[in-house]
Amino acid sequence: MDVFHVTDLNGNKLTDESVINYIEQSLGTIHPGKTTGSNGLTALELTGTDRIGLLSEVFAVLADLQCSVVDAKVWTHNGRIASLMYVKDCNSGSPIEDTQHIDRIEARLRNVLKGDNDIRSAKTMVSMAITHTERRLHQVMFADRDYERKPILQPGGDSPVVTVQNWVERGYSVVNVQCKDRTKLLFDVVCTLTDMEYIVFHATINTAGDRAYLEFYIRHTDGTPISSEPERQRVIQCLQAAVERRASEGVRLELCTPDRQGLLADVTRTFRENGLNVTRAEISTAGDMALNVFYVTDAVGNAADPKLIESVRQKIGVSNLKVKELPPLIYHQEAEREDQTAGVAGTVLLSLGSLVKKNLYHLGLIRSYS
Repeated sequence: MDVFHVTDLNGNKLTDESVINYIEQSLGTIHPGKTTGSNGLTALELTGTDRIGLLSEVFAVLADLQCSVVDAKVWTHNGRIASLMYVKDCNSGSPIEDTQHIDRIEARLRNVLKGDNDIRSAKTMVSMAITHTERRLHQVMFADRDYERKPILQPGGDSPVVTVQNWVERGYSVVNVQCKDRTKLLFDVVCTLTDMEYIVFHATINTAGDRAYLEFYIRHTDGTPISSEPERQRVIQCLQAAVERRASEGVRLELCTPDRQGLLADVTRTFRENGLNVTRAEISTAGDMALNVFYVTDAVGNAADPKLIESVRQKIGVSNLKVKELPPLIYHQEAEREDQTAGVAGTVLLSLGSLVKKNLYHLGLIRSYS
């Protein structure tokens, strides 16, 4: 018996009948093993050491190799970068299948990713497989052991708090996560538990204001609880990383403009030339339009100078590049010029119905979730 209390992204009661009907239909037509992804495209997986301007170099290489990026997500955490990009051939619009071309793509991207001192840990992989992008990014960063690396910047006071204890009488390990609330938080945590080969038998999820409180009763796939102190510490590290990877660091910039060859290379080069670092990116296309989201900071991870942001907007196009989420310091400067949504990602309640539970069952993440 699974019970979810859900709201819309602004924390309001769901009243749209079409949305409610969609949730009901989604929960009633679950197809185990089915994945999401992009058909007819070539998937590129990238891993390396993050640095300012890296993304612009990656997109420049892809443009030079006649690869059009249709969809992509980029995450950074603890000085590492991971990305899953779906590309097609610019000229034919078809997936890239020529083995020599694929080899060139992999070699040049690997050369960019390794830079001067990352020869062993820079990785590229080309695949025709369809996968769930965000879950795959968790798996890539988990395999890269980003959770063991020291963050370049010291985390602030709002870092996730994770505790793990054993309930000996019942044979469970009890995991508690307390952190700032945001969308897809539950998905991120449960994906990580599953990839670590734990099964969630019971869970309680609560939100209060902008805080989230998650409690999970877990066991290994063989039915045993966590058995050692090193294992307990590893679970804590991995869950903290799972929460932090998608954290929205920096100013959110939304780019909406007609798509063209080399657009991403030009935009990210402008970021680099103006000292902006991309901490997270979501690239998508709809028809002939590019719909892209970038989270940017200054070169050392601090809030970007608002004058610098405005300068970049002037160069890319004020009407094309919108500032959608702002630190308090510069909020009042932009409030009159742009429409602001009531509530940002960190202050919304978990929208679990159509988003999380459907994905959990599609991906086979939970056996019983109540």
